[in-house]
Amino acid sequence: MKKIVFSFALCLITLISQAQSKVVYKQTPQGDLTLEVYHPKNWKTSDARKCIVFFFGGGWNGRNIEQFVPHATYLAKRGMVSIIADYRVSSDAPLITPKDCVNDAKSAMRYIRSHAHQLGINPDYIAASGGSAGGHLAAATAALSGLNDPKDDLRISCVPNALVLFNPVINNGPDGYGYDRVKDYYQEISPAHNIHQHMPPTLLMVGTKDNLVSQKTVLDFQKQMIQKGNQCDLYYYAFQPHGFFNKDKIKDPQYYHRTVAAMVSFLEGLGYLDYTEYN
Repeated sequence: MKKIVFSFALCLITLISQAQSKVVYKQTPQGDLTLEVYHPKNWKTSDARKCIVFFFGGGWNGRNIEQFVPHATYLAKRGMVSIIADYRVSSDAPLITPKDCVNDAKSAMRYIRSHAHQLGINPDYIAASGGSAGGHLAAATAALSGLNDPKDDLRISCVPNALVLFNPVINNGPDGYGYDRVKDYYQEISPAHNIHQHMPPTLLMVGTKDNLVSQKTVLDFQKQMIQKGNQCDLYYYAFQPHGFFNKDKIKDPQYYHRTVAAMVSFLEGLGYLDYTEYN
């Protein structure tokens, strides 16, 4: 019954949806950075809703702000405040590096937590999510102690309370993704090299034919997480390439639905969603 209700609700989602509000969270030399906030039905600022923050992928190079609109729209329908965070990418200016991307992601998380009352969210139930380089940024907010904006109030934690990662580039070392760009500081920026015992519960979803994120990479990450006493759930999707989870760029949408179902089950297990709640 649960799967039937889920499938029916998911079919009601449209690909094109407008954010219900937009908030500037940071001013940079390249321009203002914003959060697109999707509110549940009957939301009000006095609420203490569960929240999820999405970071788009694109190799730290390009902006794909629409990537997680279907996910954000769906979870808002399920009662969560869903946020899509913009961040600087190298196409904005030649000098923008992956360090700046991490810097912005951490600023976004701190802004959201410090403005929880205005956003109507519970600051202790903020999940971070993303795909590919966006998955790297979500994981980086949880794992990395450095790469903070000097203007940020470091007393406010940027660490999410849960992670939902779609084929994330979590290893940036010599055998991982992006090493040629971050080799001088890969140990500082690579989540796989900074796993600690206070990492949030994590969901990893990867295709077995991913040419950027290997099965060994995510399996090693999971093993290290478990060794540190952290929860880390790993799902492989047979014969699927990098980006297989996207709804708008694939011929077969079943993997979009399957990964959303895995995300929903994970969030239900952590108390972020009640599967009987639909707006």
